[in-house]
Amino acid sequence: MDVRKHTAAGVLVLTASLLVVTPTNGLAQGKDKVVSSSATISVVLSSDMKVQVRDFYSVRDATGVKPIPPGIRKKLARGKPMPPGIAKTRVPDGLRSGLHLPSGYELVEVGLDVLLVEVATQIVHDVLMDVVT
Repeated sequence: MDVRKHTAAGVLVLTASLLVVTPTNGLAQGKDKVVSSSATISVVLSSDMKVQVRDFYSVRDATGVKPIPPGIRKKLARGKPMPPGIAKTRVPDGLRSGLHLPSGYELVEVGLDVLLVEVATQIVHDVLMDVVT
């Protein structure tokens, strides 16, 4: 067997053995115990940011914006992925430029709601209901 292939196979086996799946509830389960994990990171909008978002939309004309169906709206919860195929738009530049969001996150409008979404995973981290009016 070629040395390069042997080394690559060894690295692959070693890498696979180092991967650990952490439950979404932040707890890692051992053989006889449950250990808390700090791997779960929660990113939410600060109270000041929420006020900025609400103030921005209070003076903006959003005529024609309709709420999404209640069944779909229930799926817009923290920690859950965005439902597939849902109509969303990025918040206007005027609002986005005034907020300092962490890298990898964006604010989107979905119906009358504004959501903080992780770009890479489309996981919802915060929800402001009935803001777009």
